[in-house]
Amino acid sequence: MSLLGSMTTAISGLAAQSRALGHVSDNVANSQTVGFKRVDTNFTSWLTRSNLRLHMPGSVEARPDYTNTVQGTVEQVENPLAMAIAGQGFFSVAQARGGQGDDVVFDDRQFFTRAGDFAMDRDGYMVNGSGYYLEGWQIQQNGEPDRTNLGPIRISELVYNPQPTSGIDLAANLPANVATVAAVPGAAPWAPTEEPVSSVIQIFDDLGNQQQVTLDWWRLDVDTWRLRITPDGDTIAPVDGIFADIDFGGQITAGPPAVDAPAGTISAITPLSATTGTVPINEGEPAELGFTANYGYGDQTISIGLGGFGLPTGLTSYSGTEYSVRDLSQDGVPLGSFSGVTVRENGDVAVNYDNGQTRVVARVPVVAFNDPDKLQRLDGQAFMRTVESGEARVTDAATNGVGKLVTGSIERSNVDIAAEFSKLILAQRAYTSNTRIVTAADEMLQDTINMKR
Repeated sequence: MSLLGSMTTAISGLAAQSRALGHVSDNVANSQTVGFKRVDTNFTSWLTRSNLRLHMPGSVEARPDYTNTVQGTVEQVENPLAMAIAGQGFFSVAQARGGQGDDVVFDDRQFFTRAGDFAMDRDGYMVNGSGYYLEGWQIQQNGEPDRTNLGPIRISELVYNPQPTSGIDLAANLPANVATVAAVPGAAPWAPTEEPVSSVIQIFDDLGNQQQVTLDWWRLDVDTWRLRITPDGDTIAPVDGIFADIDFGGQITAGPPAVDAPAGTISAITPLSATTGTVPINEGEPAELGFTANYGYGDQTISIGLGGFGLPTGLTSYSGTEYSVRDLSQDGVPLGSFSGVTVRENGDVAVNYDNGQTRVVARVPVVAFNDPDKLQRLDGQAFMRTVESGEARVTDAATNGVGKLVTGSIERSNVDIAAEFSKLILAQRAYTSNTRIVTAADEMLQDTINMKR
Protein backbone atom coordinates (compact mmCIF):
# COMPACT_ATOMS: atom_id res chain seq x y z
CA MET A 1 0.00 0.00 0.00
CA SER A 2 1.03 3.66 -0.40
CA LEU A 3 1.66 4.20 3.34
CA LEU A 4 4.43 1.61 3.43
CA GLY A 5 5.66 2.82 0.04
CA SER A 6 5.73 6.39 1.29
CA MET A 7 7.79 5.36 4.27
CA THR A 8 10.19 3.41 2.05
CA THR A 9 10.51 6.36 -0.32
CA ALA A 10 11.20 8.73 2.57
CA ILE A 11 13.86 6.38 3.90
CA SER A 12 15.53 6.35 0.48
CA GLY A 13 15.39 10.14 0.61
CA LEU A 14 17.16 10.06 3.96
CA ALA A 15 19.87 7.85 2.50
CA ALA A 16 20.22 10.08 -0.58
CA GLN A 17 20.51 13.27 1.45
CA SER A 18 23.02 11.55 3.73
CA ARG A 19 25.16 10.82 0.69
CA ALA A 20 24.76 14.40 -0.51
CA LEU A 21 25.87 15.58 2.93
CA GLY A 22 28.88 13.28 2.67
CA HIS A 23 29.83 14.85 -0.69
CA VAL A 24 29.55 18.32 0.82
CA SER A 25 31.63 17.23 3.80
CA ASP A 26 34.33 15.80 1.54
CA ASN A 27 34.40 18.96 -0.56
CA VAL A 28 34.68 21.31 2.41
CA ALA A 29 37.38 19.18 4.03
CA ASN A 30 39.44 19.33 0.80
CA SER A 31 38.82 22.98 -0.02
CA GLN A 32 42.57 23.64 0.40
CA THR A 33 43.84 20.40 -1.14
CA VAL A 34 46.04 20.97 -4.20
CA GLY A 35 44.44 19.69 -7.38
CA PHE A 36 41.28 18.40 -5.66
CA LYS A 37 38.14 18.16 -7.79
CA ARG A 38 34.86 18.52 -5.93
CA VAL A 39 32.06 15.96 -6.08
CA ASP A 40 28.55 17.25 -6.72
CA THR A 41 25.41 15.17 -6.21
CA ASN A 42 23.12 13.92 -8.95
CA PHE A 43 19.72 12.70 -7.67
CA THR A 44 18.04 9.98 -9.72
CA SER A 45 14.39 8.90 -9.37
CA TRP A 46 13.44 5.20 -9.52
CA LEU A 47 9.79 4.33 -10.16
CA THR A 48 7.79 1.40 -8.81
CA ARG A 49 4.72 1.89 -11.00
CA SER A 50 3.49 4.90 -12.89
CA ASN A 51 0.79 5.34 -15.55
CA LEU A 52 -2.12 7.64 -16.39
CA ARG A 53 -4.31 6.31 -13.55
CA LEU A 54 -1.82 5.30 -10.87
CA HIS A 55 1.53 6.40 -9.50
CA MET A 56 3.18 4.34 -6.78
CA PRO A 57 5.94 5.95 -4.68
CA GLY A 58 9.36 4.86 -5.80
CA SER A 59 12.74 5.89 -4.44
CA VAL A 60 15.62 8.28 -4.99
CA GLU A 61 19.30 7.55 -5.38
CA ALA A 62 22.17 10.01 -4.90
CA ARG A 63 25.00 9.47 -7.33
CA PRO A 64 28.31 11.35 -7.38
CA ASP A 65 28.65 13.94 -10.12
CA TYR A 66 32.38 14.43 -10.71
CA THR A 67 33.87 17.75 -11.81
CA ASN A 68 37.28 16.64 -13.11
CA THR A 69 36.99 19.05 -16.04
CA VAL A 70 36.27 22.12 -13.90
CA GLN A 71 39.35 24.33 -13.57
CA GLY A 72 40.59 25.29 -10.14
CA THR A 73 42.30 28.56 -9.34
CA VAL A 74 45.92 28.72 -10.51
CA GLU A 75 48.08 30.19 -7.77
CA GLN A 76 51.71 31.24 -8.05
CA VAL A 77 54.11 29.70 -5.53
CA GLU A 78 57.84 29.94 -4.82
CA ASN A 79 58.56 26.33 -5.78
CA PRO A 80 60.25 26.37 -9.25
CA LEU A 81 59.25 22.75 -9.90
CA ALA A 82 55.54 23.29 -9.20
CA MET A 83 53.25 23.18 -12.24
CA ALA A 84 49.59 23.75 -12.98
CA ILE A 85 47.62 22.87 -16.10
CA ALA A 86 45.53 25.72 -17.47
CA GLY A 87 42.90 23.81 -19.43
CA GLN A 88 42.14 20.14 -19.95
CA GLY A 89 44.62 17.39 -19.21
CA PHE A 90 46.48 15.59 -16.44
CA PHE A 91 50.04 14.86 -15.37
CA SER A 92 51.16 11.28 -15.85
CA VAL A 93 52.53 9.93 -12.56
CA ALA A 94 53.83 6.66 -11.16
CA GLN A 95 53.56 5.11 -7.71
CA ALA A 96 56.55 3.54 -5.96
CA ARG A 97 56.13 0.08 -4.53
CA GLY A 98 59.42 -0.01 -2.65
CA GLY A 99 63.17 0.50 -2.80
CA GLN A 100 65.16 3.70 -3.09
CA GLY A 101 67.73 5.34 -5.33
CA ASP A 102 68.52 3.19 -8.37
CA ASP A 103 66.44 0.34 -6.92
CA VAL A 104 63.05 2.06 -6.75
CA VAL A 105 60.33 -0.34 -7.96
CA PHE A 106 57.31 1.33 -9.60
CA ASP A 107 53.77 0.06 -9.98
CA ASP A 108 53.07 -1.13 -13.53
CA ARG A 109 49.78 0.76 -13.55
CA GLN A 110 49.60 4.30 -14.90
CA PHE A 111 48.18 7.06 -12.75
CA PHE A 112 47.16 10.64 -13.46
CA THR A 113 46.78 13.76 -11.36
CA ARG A 114 46.21 17.51 -11.40
CA ALA A 115 48.23 17.99 -8.21
CA GLY A 116 51.37 19.66 -9.54
CA ASP A 117 53.13 20.51 -6.26
CA PHE A 118 56.25 18.62 -7.34
CA ALA A 119 59.59 18.79 -5.57
CA MET A 120 62.83 16.85 -5.92
CA ASP A 121 63.34 14.09 -3.36
CA ARG A 122 66.65 12.77 -2.02
CA ASP A 123 67.02 10.36 -4.96
CA GLY A 124 66.49 13.07 -7.58
CA TYR A 125 62.92 12.14 -8.52
CA MET A 126 60.20 14.76 -8.91
CA VAL A 127 57.47 13.81 -6.42
CA ASN A 128 54.26 15.66 -5.49
CA GLY A 129 52.82 16.11 -2.02
CA SER A 130 50.84 12.88 -2.28
CA GLY A 131 53.89 10.79 -3.09
CA TYR A 132 53.31 10.31 -6.82
CA TYR A 133 56.35 10.43 -9.14
CA LEU A 134 56.13 12.70 -12.18
CA GLU A 135 56.61 10.94 -15.52
CA GLY A 136 58.00 12.40 -18.72
CA TRP A 137 59.90 11.77 -21.94
CA GLN A 138 63.67 11.46 -21.71
CA ILE A 139 65.71 13.74 -23.99
CA GLN A 140 67.77 11.98 -26.65
CA GLN A 141 71.23 12.97 -27.88
CA ASN A 142 69.69 14.91 -30.77
CA GLY A 143 67.88 17.13 -28.28
CA GLU A 144 64.42 15.74 -29.07
CA PRO A 145 62.25 13.89 -26.51
CA ASP A 146 61.78 10.14 -26.86
CA ARG A 147 57.98 10.09 -27.18
CA THR A 148 57.91 6.28 -27.27
CA ASN A 149 59.02 5.89 -23.67
CA LEU A 150 57.25 7.48 -20.70
CA GLY A 151 58.88 7.04 -17.31
CA PRO A 152 59.63 8.72 -13.95
CA ILE A 153 61.80 11.82 -14.28
CA ARG A 154 65.03 11.63 -12.30
CA ILE A 155 67.67 14.35 -12.03
CA SER A 156 71.01 12.51 -11.95
CA GLU A 157 73.23 14.81 -14.06
CA LEU A 158 74.80 16.65 -11.14
CA VAL A 159 78.06 17.55 -12.92
CA TYR A 160 78.59 19.31 -16.25
CA ASN A 161 81.83 17.97 -17.74
CA PRO A 162 84.21 20.54 -19.23
CA GLN A 163 84.22 21.08 -22.99
CA PRO A 164 87.40 22.33 -24.67
CA THR A 165 87.09 25.33 -26.91
CA SER A 166 86.77 24.39 -30.56
CA GLY A 167 85.48 27.66 -31.99
CA ILE A 168 85.89 31.40 -31.48
CA ASP A 169 83.54 33.95 -33.06
CA LEU A 170 84.85 37.43 -33.77
CA ALA A 171 82.72 40.37 -34.88
CA ALA A 172 84.73 43.60 -35.02
CA ASN A 173 85.69 46.53 -37.23
CA LEU A 174 89.36 47.11 -38.08
CA PRO A 175 89.76 50.90 -38.47
CA ALA A 176 90.49 51.84 -42.09
CA ASN A 177 91.86 55.28 -41.17
CA VAL A 178 94.97 54.16 -39.27
CA ALA A 179 98.45 54.24 -40.75
CA THR A 180 99.87 51.25 -42.56
CA VAL A 181 102.98 49.42 -41.34
CA ALA A 182 106.17 49.48 -43.42
CA ALA A 183 107.31 46.13 -44.76
CA VAL A 184 110.41 44.42 -43.39
CA PRO A 185 112.34 42.76 -46.26
CA GLY A 186 113.21 39.13 -45.87
CA ALA A 187 111.13 38.51 -42.81
CA ALA A 188 107.85 36.84 -43.59
CA PRO A 189 105.86 36.03 -41.63
CA TRP A 190 106.78 38.71 -39.15
CA ALA A 191 105.41 40.81 -36.33
CA PRO A 192 105.94 44.53 -36.91
CA THR A 193 107.45 46.57 -34.13
CA GLU A 194 104.56 49.03 -34.19
CA GLU A 195 101.87 48.75 -31.54
CA PRO A 196 99.01 46.51 -32.79
CA VAL A 197 95.30 46.70 -32.10
CA SER A 198 94.42 43.70 -29.98
CA SER A 199 91.69 41.45 -28.61
CA VAL A 200 92.04 39.02 -25.71
CA ILE A 201 89.74 36.08 -25.12
CA GLN A 202 89.68 33.34 -22.48
CA ILE A 203 89.28 29.79 -23.77
CA PHE A 204 89.25 26.36 -22.07
CA ASP A 205 91.47 23.33 -22.53
CA ASP A 206 90.50 19.65 -22.29
CA LEU A 207 90.45 19.69 -18.47
CA GLY A 208 88.43 22.90 -18.24
CA ASN A 209 91.40 25.09 -17.34
CA GLN A 210 91.12 28.67 -18.52
CA GLN A 211 93.68 29.76 -21.10
CA GLN A 212 94.25 33.09 -22.83
CA VAL A 213 94.47 33.80 -26.55
CA THR A 214 95.57 37.20 -27.88
CA LEU A 215 94.70 38.44 -31.38
CA ASP A 216 97.01 41.24 -32.63
CA TRP A 217 96.28 43.19 -35.85
CA TRP A 218 98.50 45.38 -38.06
CA ARG A 219 97.39 47.18 -41.21
CA LEU A 220 99.85 46.29 -44.02
CA ASP A 221 98.23 48.24 -46.87
CA VAL A 222 94.90 49.69 -47.93
CA ASP A 223 93.13 46.33 -48.10
CA THR A 224 95.27 43.90 -46.07
CA TRP A 225 95.60 43.28 -42.32
CA ARG A 226 98.04 40.88 -40.66
CA LEU A 227 96.87 38.81 -37.70
CA ARG A 228 99.08 37.25 -35.05
CA ILE A 229 97.52 34.62 -32.79
CA THR A 230 99.22 34.08 -29.42
CA PRO A 231 97.80 31.23 -27.29
CA ASP A 232 99.51 31.66 -23.90
CA GLY A 233 100.73 28.37 -22.44
CA ASP A 234 100.68 26.60 -25.80
CA THR A 235 103.56 24.15 -26.21
CA ILE A 236 103.56 23.83 -30.02
CA ALA A 237 103.23 27.42 -31.27
CA PRO A 238 106.08 28.41 -33.66
CA VAL A 239 108.73 30.68 -32.22
CA ASP A 240 108.05 33.33 -34.85
CA GLY A 241 104.29 33.21 -34.11
CA ILE A 242 101.01 32.09 -35.67
CA PHE A 243 100.18 34.42 -38.58
CA ALA A 244 97.62 34.99 -41.32
CA ASP A 245 96.73 37.86 -43.68
CA ILE A 246 93.14 39.00 -44.21
CA ASP A 247 92.21 40.89 -47.40
CA PHE A 248 89.21 43.19 -47.68
CA GLY A 249 87.33 44.45 -50.73
CA GLY A 250 89.16 42.38 -53.36
CA GLN A 251 88.24 39.57 -55.70
CA ILE A 252 86.62 36.58 -54.00
CA THR A 253 86.67 34.20 -56.95
CA ALA A 254 88.08 34.48 -60.44
CA GLY A 255 84.90 33.05 -61.93
CA PRO A 256 83.55 32.89 -64.42
CA PRO A 257 81.92 35.11 -63.56
CA ALA A 258 84.38 36.93 -61.31
CA VAL A 259 83.02 37.89 -57.91
CA ASP A 260 84.32 40.92 -56.00
CA ALA A 261 83.74 41.61 -52.32
CA PRO A 262 82.26 45.01 -51.44
CA ALA A 263 84.72 47.44 -49.92
CA GLY A 264 85.40 46.72 -46.27
CA THR A 265 84.30 43.06 -46.37
CA ILE A 266 86.51 39.96 -46.36
CA SER A 267 87.65 38.77 -49.78
CA ALA A 268 90.50 36.36 -48.92
CA ILE A 269 92.31 34.62 -46.06
CA THR A 270 96.01 33.81 -46.53
CA PRO A 271 97.49 31.41 -43.93
CA LEU A 272 101.17 32.19 -43.26
CA SER A 273 102.40 30.21 -40.26
CA ALA A 274 100.71 27.34 -38.40
CA THR A 275 97.26 28.41 -39.59
CA THR A 276 94.65 27.17 -42.02
CA GLY A 277 92.06 29.25 -43.84
CA THR A 278 88.94 28.60 -45.85
CA VAL A 279 88.95 29.28 -49.58
CA PRO A 280 85.64 30.76 -50.81
CA ILE A 281 83.76 29.43 -53.78
CA ASN A 282 80.77 31.75 -53.55
CA GLU A 283 79.95 34.98 -51.83
CA GLY A 284 78.49 34.58 -48.35
CA GLU A 285 80.33 31.39 -47.44
CA PRO A 286 81.78 31.29 -43.89
CA ALA A 287 85.18 32.91 -43.49
CA GLU A 288 87.15 30.84 -40.99
CA LEU A 289 90.74 30.73 -39.80
CA GLY A 290 92.09 27.71 -37.91
CA PHE A 291 95.05 26.95 -35.67
CA THR A 292 96.15 24.15 -33.31
CA ALA A 293 97.23 24.54 -29.69
CA ASN A 294 98.49 22.03 -27.11
CA TYR A 295 98.23 22.68 -23.38
CA GLY A 296 99.70 19.35 -22.37
CA TYR A 297 96.62 17.17 -23.03
CA GLY A 298 96.91 16.63 -26.79
CA ASP A 299 96.35 18.82 -29.82
CA GLN A 300 93.34 21.14 -29.64
CA THR A 301 92.12 22.48 -32.98
CA ILE A 302 90.40 25.85 -32.80
CA SER A 303 88.68 27.76 -35.59
CA ILE A 304 88.07 31.50 -35.60
CA GLY A 305 84.82 32.51 -37.31
CA LEU A 306 85.18 35.88 -39.04
CA GLY A 307 81.73 36.13 -40.63
CA GLY A 308 81.15 35.56 -44.34
CA PHE A 309 83.10 36.34 -47.48
CA GLY A 310 81.80 39.53 -49.06
CA LEU A 311 79.29 40.18 -46.26
CA PRO A 312 79.27 43.11 -43.81
CA THR A 313 79.05 40.71 -40.85
CA GLY A 314 81.71 39.41 -38.50
CA LEU A 315 85.04 41.08 -39.28
CA THR A 316 84.99 44.27 -41.40
CA SER A 317 87.37 47.12 -42.23
CA TYR A 318 85.42 50.37 -42.46
CA SER A 319 86.29 53.95 -41.63
CA GLY A 320 87.43 54.87 -38.15
CA THR A 321 90.48 55.20 -35.95
CA GLU A 322 89.45 52.89 -33.12
CA TYR A 323 89.32 49.09 -33.11
CA SER A 324 85.74 48.24 -32.07
CA VAL A 325 84.76 44.72 -31.02
CA ARG A 326 81.06 43.86 -31.28
CA ASP A 327 81.32 40.22 -30.27
CA LEU A 328 84.13 37.96 -29.12
CA SER A 329 82.90 34.62 -27.82
CA GLN A 330 83.93 30.98 -27.64
CA ASP A 331 82.18 27.63 -27.18
CA GLY A 332 84.31 26.10 -24.41
CA VAL A 333 82.85 25.29 -21.00
CA PRO A 334 84.58 24.82 -17.63
CA LEU A 335 83.61 22.16 -15.09
CA GLY A 336 80.16 22.86 -13.64
CA SER A 337 78.31 21.68 -10.55
CA PHE A 338 74.57 21.31 -10.05
CA SER A 339 72.85 24.52 -8.95
CA GLY A 340 69.13 23.91 -9.51
CA VAL A 341 66.29 22.65 -11.68
CA THR A 342 63.63 24.60 -13.54
CA VAL A 343 60.66 23.64 -15.68
CA ARG A 344 59.93 25.59 -18.84
CA GLU A 345 56.51 26.40 -20.25
CA ASN A 346 56.87 23.76 -22.97
CA GLY A 347 57.49 21.13 -20.28
CA ASP A 348 61.27 20.89 -20.60
CA VAL A 349 63.00 20.01 -17.33
CA ALA A 350 66.30 21.92 -17.36
CA VAL A 351 69.21 21.35 -14.98
CA ASN A 352 71.22 24.50 -14.25
CA TYR A 353 74.93 24.49 -13.41
CA ASP A 354 77.19 27.05 -11.76
CA ASN A 355 79.23 27.42 -14.96
CA GLY A 356 76.29 29.11 -16.64
CA GLN A 357 75.27 26.05 -18.66
CA THR A 358 71.88 24.35 -18.82
CA ARG A 359 71.03 20.80 -19.82
CA VAL A 360 67.49 19.66 -20.71
CA VAL A 361 66.99 16.13 -19.35
CA ALA A 362 63.28 15.46 -19.87
CA ARG A 363 59.99 16.91 -21.08
CA VAL A 364 56.71 16.80 -19.18
CA PRO A 365 53.74 15.85 -21.39
CA VAL A 366 50.04 16.41 -20.74
CA VAL A 367 47.55 13.51 -20.88
CA ALA A 368 43.99 13.99 -22.18
CA PHE A 369 40.85 11.79 -22.11
CA ASN A 370 37.61 11.88 -24.05
CA ASP A 371 35.57 11.87 -20.82
CA PRO A 372 37.75 12.80 -17.82
CA ASP A 373 34.74 12.73 -15.46
CA LYS A 374 34.61 8.95 -15.86
CA LEU A 375 38.12 8.41 -14.47
CA GLN A 376 38.46 6.22 -11.39
CA ARG A 377 39.36 8.26 -8.30
CA LEU A 378 42.20 7.16 -6.03
CA ASP A 379 43.88 8.40 -2.88
CA GLY A 380 46.05 11.49 -3.13
CA GLN A 381 44.08 13.31 -5.87
CA ALA A 382 45.06 10.61 -8.36
CA PHE A 383 43.03 8.92 -11.09
CA MET A 384 43.11 5.77 -13.19
CA ARG A 385 41.83 5.21 -16.70
CA THR A 386 38.54 3.35 -17.16
CA VAL A 387 36.73 2.01 -20.20
CA GLU A 388 34.23 4.86 -19.93
CA SER A 389 36.93 7.57 -19.80
CA GLY A 390 38.54 6.47 -23.05
CA GLU A 391 42.18 5.96 -23.88
CA ALA A 392 44.91 8.21 -22.53
CA ARG A 393 46.31 10.57 -25.19
CA VAL A 394 49.84 11.69 -24.28
CA THR A 395 50.91 14.86 -26.06
CA ASP A 396 53.00 18.00 -25.71
CA ALA A 397 51.57 20.81 -23.60
CA ALA A 398 49.38 23.35 -25.42
CA THR A 399 48.86 21.05 -28.41
CA ASN A 400 46.02 18.83 -29.62
CA GLY A 401 43.48 20.46 -27.33
CA VAL A 402 45.32 19.96 -24.03
CA GLY A 403 46.04 22.77 -21.61
CA LYS A 404 49.12 24.90 -21.13
CA LEU A 405 51.66 24.40 -18.38
CA VAL A 406 51.90 27.22 -15.86
CA THR A 407 55.27 26.87 -14.18
CA GLY A 408 55.98 27.97 -10.63
CA SER A 409 52.27 27.58 -9.85
CA ILE A 410 49.78 25.08 -8.47
CA GLU A 411 46.09 24.46 -9.12
CA ARG A 412 43.97 24.90 -6.04
CA SER A 413 40.82 22.91 -5.27
CA ASN A 414 37.80 23.85 -7.39
CA VAL A 415 35.59 23.84 -4.27
CA ASP A 416 33.51 26.99 -3.62
CA ILE A 417 32.83 27.21 0.13
CA ALA A 418 29.78 29.45 -0.31
CA ALA A 419 28.20 27.04 -2.79
CA GLU A 420 28.95 24.08 -0.53
CA PHE A 421 27.22 25.69 2.45
CA SER A 422 24.19 26.36 0.26
CA LYS A 423 24.13 22.68 -0.63
CA LEU A 424 24.53 21.85 3.05
CA ILE A 425 21.42 23.87 3.97
CA LEU A 426 19.39 22.22 1.21
CA ALA A 427 20.54 18.73 2.21
CA GLN A 428 19.72 19.42 5.84
CA ARG A 429 16.23 20.72 5.04
CA ALA A 430 15.53 17.85 2.65
CA TYR A 431 16.68 15.34 5.26
CA THR A 432 14.44 16.90 7.89
CA SER A 433 11.50 16.86 5.49
CA ASN A 434 11.98 13.19 4.80
CA THR A 435 11.96 12.45 8.53
CA ARG A 436 8.60 14.22 8.70
CA ILE A 437 7.29 11.90 6.00
CA VAL A 438 8.45 8.89 8.00
CA THR A 439 6.77 10.28 11.13
CA ALA A 440 3.52 11.01 9.30
CA ALA A 441 3.45 7.56 7.67
CA ASP A 442 4.10 5.96 11.04
CA GLU A 443 1.20 7.82 12.65
CA MET A 444 -1.15 6.91 9.80
CA LEU A 445 -0.12 3.25 10.05
CA GLN A 446 -0.80 3.39 13.79
CA ASP A 447 -4.27 4.79 13.11
CA THR A 448 -4.87 1.96 10.65
CA ILE A 449 -3.86 -0.65 13.24
CA ASN A 450 -6.14 0.96 15.86
CA MET A 451 -9.16 0.57 13.55
CA LYS A 452 -9.85 -3.00 14.76
CA ARG A 453 -10.44 -1.74 18.30
